[in-house]
Amino acid sequence: PILYSYFRSSCSWRVRIALALKGISYDLVPVNLLKDGGQQFSAEFKAVNPMQQVPALKIDGITLSQSLAIIHYLEDTRPNPRLLPQDPKKRAQVRMIADHIVSGIQPLQNLSVLRQMGEKKMEWAQNCIASGFQALEQILQHTAGRYSVGDEVSMADLCLVPQVSNAERFRVDMGPYPTITRINKALLELEAFKVSHPSQQPDTPAELRA
Repeated sequence: PILYSYFRSSCSWRVRIALALKGISYDLVPVNLLKDGGQQFSAEFKAVNPMQQVPALKIDGITLSQSLAIIHYLEDTRPNPRLLPQDPKKRAQVRMIADHIVSGIQPLQNLSVLRQMGEKKMEWAQNCIASGFQALEQILQHTAGRYSVGDEVSMADLCLVPQVSNAERFRVDMGPYPTITRINKALLELEAFKVSHPSQQPDTPAELRA
């Protein structure tokens, strides 16, 4: 497998966690979203992903983009350890939380949107994340065990950790979100989350390495 990734991309990080949890080795091709006006806009990368976004994964003779589509494919083809619970209600809760983050929070504060916001980008990102986290905190109070849904790591957790990292980068006050904070801390203790962390990637700048 070949993963096209950017160290700081939360969407790429979700996929790196899934690959690590499932023990899938891969070659990494860095795509720097800032360098050269954004390497994702190159003709070479557009041939890989016409949406000109990371991540993209070449695996089993196909090329997939969109982080959840990639993770669902890995789940379908390499089911252990599973990232979706077998219980239909818990499975729906996992998908709900993942979609809440992937559709309702992250796109509003991603690079392409922030570029449009100019000087207001920090305030915009903080507001988008805070309003999303207010809802997420309430949801997790009903679904969480050790992790987002019960005591097993799920697709919801793969979305949660990168989004908390974004919140910290945009200096969001995490005080009002104790459940999110507790789950995030527990997940960051797991090896798959450590090795996939932005501070550990081949394309991480020296000053940001752990």
